[in-house]
Amino acid sequence: MFKTISYPADCEVRSVIRFLKAKTVKPVEIHRQLVEIYGENVMTDGMVRKWVRQFNDGRTNVHDEARSGRPSVVSDGLDAKVNEKIRENGRFTIRLLCDVFPQISKTVLHEIVTNRLNYRKLCSRWVPKMLTNVL
Repeated sequence: MFKTISYPADCEVRSVIRFLKAKTVKPVEIHRQLVEIYGENVMTDGMVRKWVRQFNDGRTNVHDEARSGRPSVVSDGLDAKVNEKIRENGRFTIRLLCDVFPQISKTVLHEIVTNRLNYRKLCSRWVPKMLTNVL
């Protein structure tokens, strides 16, 4: 019995499909072998057929196509402005920042404060995560 591989990368599974298709293995058999090695949640039979069709049509790339998404409103300039407002008032809230920056959603402001500026809530004050000793 084979040891199953948990959480394979999508490109890894597609590479196996491409390899087995080159050996003229049928899509049903490819799906059976994928389930045997990667487990039940690897890929549906329909998706295996779709990838076999794409490889038959001449596709050679196993990686996802680049997709355009919604442009991010977060920038270094915005980070600096938010940081400046935080430094002015250490007892700010995300809601107060929403009043100062009405064009930016509360979720994006929270992401800027916590993930990009590395602040966290401490005793009702926001402080940088990297605290240093003050002599």
